[in-house]
Amino acid sequence: HHSGVYPVHVQLYEAWKQVWSIRVTSTEEYPHLKPARYRRGFIHNGIMVLPRQTCGLFTHTIFYNEYPGGSSELDKIINGGELFLTVLLNPISIFMTHLSNYGNDRLGLYTFKHLVRFLHSWTNLRLQTLPPVQLAQKYFQIFSEEKDPLWQDPCEDKRHKDIWSKEKTCDRFPKLLIIGPQKTGTTALYLFLGMHPDLSSNYPSSETFEEIQFFNGHNYHKGIDWYMEFFPIPSNTTSDFYFEKSANYFDSEVAPRRAAALLPKAKVLTILINPADRAYSWYQHQRAHDDPVALKYTFHEVITAGPDASLKLRALQSRCLVPGWYATHIERWLSAFHANQILVLDGKLLRTEPAKVMDTVQKFLGVTNTIDYHKTLAFDPKKGFWCQLLEGGKTKCLGKSKGRKYPEMDLDSRAFLKDYYRDHNIELSKLLYKMGQTLPTWLREDLQNTR
Repeated sequence: HHSGVYPVHVQLYEAWKQVWSIRVTSTEEYPHLKPARYRRGFIHNGIMVLPRQTCGLFTHTIFYNEYPGGSSELDKIINGGELFLTVLLNPISIFMTHLSNYGNDRLGLYTFKHLVRFLHSWTNLRLQTLPPVQLAQKYFQIFSEEKDPLWQDPCEDKRHKDIWSKEKTCDRFPKLLIIGPQKTGTTALYLFLGMHPDLSSNYPSSETFEEIQFFNGHNYHKGIDWYMEFFPIPSNTTSDFYFEKSANYFDSEVAPRRAAALLPKAKVLTILINPADRAYSWYQHQRAHDDPVALKYTFHEVITAGPDASLKLRALQSRCLVPGWYATHIERWLSAFHANQILVLDGKLLRTEPAKVMDTVQKFLGVTNTIDYHKTLAFDPKKGFWCQLLEGGKTKCLGKSKGRKYPEMDLDSRAFLKDYYRDHNIELSKLLYKMGQTLPTWLREDLQNTR
């Protein structure tokens, strides 16, 4: 049956694997039924799912003379028509026929017998068949790029919505993604958004805390049911507004395309600070977490390491420097989302004037109820940053790991990074101008000092 293969019903795949040891199945629904030439395969939970084609036979097509449109229509499909072209244009074709097509006028036998005869007469194709497992292995050997699925929004396709479980709802998906990058203030923004009565964050993860990290890594292969479990069942779909924050989405090569496929209408927030400061903060973050490479090398040694440096040193260097290629990463998100779905926030301003930034965010999200963050945030002099204001004048701040005081960056490293990021920052200014967005204060200052 169509149900459960795609959109994926997790319990079905688990039963197939554990009870029957099934390794191969097929669907005509991925990514969509039409156009048929765009059907693809994927692998989920170790089960290979092949794209299935239609052959013009259905449960009700059981008599030759009663074929819809007349018997000539069936012969036309076979002799040079849609069925012939399907086999001609696909290296591997999988068809499903019904039991009723092998009784009555036996149209299943008639169709494929005449199809093979026509192919032998008019083409040089050498037809072969393989058992299901070998066929699937051959398919993914030819189309290796299809192994990873691309989960679509089930509610964007009426057939998928009808196939999907009636107990599931797309209103459980987030409408906002905070994509990072890391060490720019994303956790503070996450806290501030959670203070809004109409905004709800995801449930925490036992592995990655407040971040789900779905679109960028191995969690994606657990499927959208796994993702949905991190969000409450909506009580009021008109006002419930879910969001999630995963700071390593920003520079991920796969996250934008995956996020846009599942959440095509979502809003996207990114926070940018001076990339040199972000790089230094990441290095200090790794030292605080006892990273042996960060403890062994100075910051200047890390960022200036050459191509002959150890793999671990180069990996730390990459995590320090590459997320700061802001324009490159935002361009990737713009290839998946429209510019009006993305808001770039000034991380420096978020730290000094968070209420002002949150006014901008609320306007961008279009929330019905706006709150005055001037009344809900208070500066904590001990912490050195803004916190949630509670009753009685008390504050609720982020944990000890946030707002750490680091030694000043050495001047040589500052000079190196200023030169390293110069072209990246110029490209960022052009991109933000093109998007119609305000340049962050740190970027304006940096560009003025560059001249």
